[in-house]
Amino acid sequence: MLADPPVMARSCIPARPDLQVVAEGRRLRLLPDGEAPFRVMMDGTLGLSGNFTAKRLTTNQVGILRHALELAALVEGSGGLLAPCLRASFAAARTAALFRALDGETDDIPDWSREMGGRTPLSASRVAALWPVLRPFLSFPAGVLSVSLDREAARAVSEWLARTWNLIGPAETLMAAGGDARLELDPHTGLNHYGCSHRPRPWAVTFSSSTASSVSERGFAGAEQARLRLQRALLHDEGQKTLAAMAREIRSFLARHFGLPNGEHVILAPSGTDCELAALVLSERNPAHRPVTNILIAPEETGSGVPLAAAGRHFASDTARVPHVERGAIIPGFCKAGAVEVEVVPLRCPNGEEVPADELARQCRNLVQTAARHGRHVLLHQLDLSKTGLLAPDERELSALAEESGATLDVVVDACQARLMPERVGGWVRAGRAVMVTGSKFVTGPPFCGALLLPETWRARLEAADDLPAGLKDYAGQGEWPACAATRELSAVSNHGLILRWQAAIAEMKALEAVPTPEIGRRLDVFLGAVRDAMEQADDIRLLATPSPIRPHLAQEWDDRSTILCFLVRAVDGVEDGATFRPMHLEDARRLYRWLNADLRPAFSPDETVYHDPNAGLLCHVGQPVAVPSAELAGDMAGALRISAGARLVSGEPSHEGMDTDVRLAREIADARRILAKVALIRRHWARIARHDPQPTYAPVMCDEDDMTGWTGKR
Repeated sequence: MLADPPVMARSCIPARPDLQVVAEGRRLRLLPDGEAPFRVMMDGTLGLSGNFTAKRLTTNQVGILRHALELAALVEGSGGLLAPCLRASFAAARTAALFRALDGETDDIPDWSREMGGRTPLSASRVAALWPVLRPFLSFPAGVLSVSLDREAARAVSEWLARTWNLIGPAETLMAAGGDARLELDPHTGLNHYGCSHRPRPWAVTFSSSTASSVSERGFAGAEQARLRLQRALLHDEGQKTLAAMAREIRSFLARHFGLPNGEHVILAPSGTDCELAALVLSERNPAHRPVTNILIAPEETGSGVPLAAAGRHFASDTARVPHVERGAIIPGFCKAGAVEVEVVPLRCPNGEEVPADELARQCRNLVQTAARHGRHVLLHQLDLSKTGLLAPDERELSALAEESGATLDVVVDACQARLMPERVGGWVRAGRAVMVTGSKFVTGPPFCGALLLPETWRARLEAADDLPAGLKDYAGQGEWPACAATRELSAVSNHGLILRWQAAIAEMKALEAVPTPEIGRRLDVFLGAVRDAMEQADDIRLLATPSPIRPHLAQEWDDRSTILCFLVRAVDGVEDGATFRPMHLEDARRLYRWLNADLRPAFSPDETVYHDPNAGLLCHVGQPVAVPSAELAGDMAGALRISAGARLVSGEPSHEGMDTDVRLAREIADARRILAKVALIRRHWARIARHDPQPTYAPVMCDEDDMTGWTGKR
């Protein structure tokens, strides 16, 4: 018997941000002592043993709890039908198994969990063998679906699992799919290549939006809502139909957000580099069918794979859809009219200073005119903004060049940092420029969610195209591109990871939309001004001068601020009297970047003062070092780290609800100062830390549950 009364599960779930989101709205009853660890009623009510309401749970209990929450959610969405409930039992078990693996749980887990978390779907015989283990967790009416499954029922479940296996799982697993190897989690750290997680990580101090951010509670909830919609659709064999609908909804949202006619002017892409491929596809389909000269602005300050993508070549050894390709090889179907020429215009001089705007514009004009004389079509990039917050070429020069060149010139704006008013982006598209955006930089959604926004002329080219490059199938699917004859050749299988990542980003975009424009500007000014002052007062920090972006004035705007604060750190063996500042080499800056995101305490013993420094165990995630020329290093590259203001800084977190905005901003500023304090701590103990070389981790290495539950949401 289930005990009364039912309560909302969130109040009984341990204070883990991922489980709190999954448990939202779940109805729960407590089971009498001696009952099974959990049992789910046919209406989705979850009966849970009292052992699971304790403050501290073992890792095995956490895995069981995730299993229980998933089964309850799926049964609630089954419509009370027996076949979907049977499927729900196996889907919930697989989700729990994948969750256990992410949690690093390896001991005391049942054998069936290892099997359900594997790469190979279950055979009919294994389905039949596992059913008696899973059956007790469901409160079927007496006599329904007995302990054993007949051969036909087991085969039907096995065939269903074969169709859906890679689509079943927790949000944090599914969001890591459909990108490339950089999204894969390191099992030792719980983080991906970017040092972030697809689970909320509120105990970390995070100002890394110029590179990538861990998903927030808000973003995780947006992805989880979409994931659960997908999981319930899978029970009724409507997974691909639902994913296609979600892709259309994302494209429609982005069209509305940026003021475009409709979602048919939006292409979804796993990354900004994938957007580069999409832009090249449509530029190659210029009306004169001329070969393309692709002019990039400072690709070293955009993405390492951009020059290859700009030439129509594989820019990595894998793609969002194919595990192995030859990096650098021409993608089949690209360069159809002739080889793509890639030209690069630098943003910085050898001494690290910004190239003067008139000189950069002159270089762009010369390249455009030379390409036109040789009978080539030109795809010119406008960079807004670079990794270090620079903009080029300026609007006045670009407009003049576009007018001079006419139909021989396409302009694509690399706005992947998305530190822009949506109205400005929409104005560019209406003016005939394509625009690349992402939800993973300023927006602070998960890494690898991009979009290319199409002006009418580019959309018309797509409609008129006879075909698309055959190799584009390795990167894109039908649901990510506008519907037309040419895109029907793309894969009909949707990129579920991309869809979930965009859902997380859209949750952040909606929160930012709710803040009035003048208030966005005020909050940015408060934070940026205070952190800039702190950097200027630090002896071991040198703030790089970054001009405010100059764009046409809007009636109300917040994007006239530089929201990326780039700084160099004094080399460890540098002079400490302030008279000379020699910055860290790029490699040392990369080590510093990793150590900021790591718990340093294991490098010290408890009887040492530094062990008890409150910043030693603090996880700090900042923007990855950018290579910048340095006169002090005799031409070698220094590494500039970045503290960036992102959308979450402006909108706050759900856990901040009711908190005075200025109080919240003061806490954010204090956190940024703690990053600078940890930089100083690392410099003081560099040799000791280097010997230990601590690695970034999802959570502090040395903590108990009190350490974790004492944190509230941040950025």
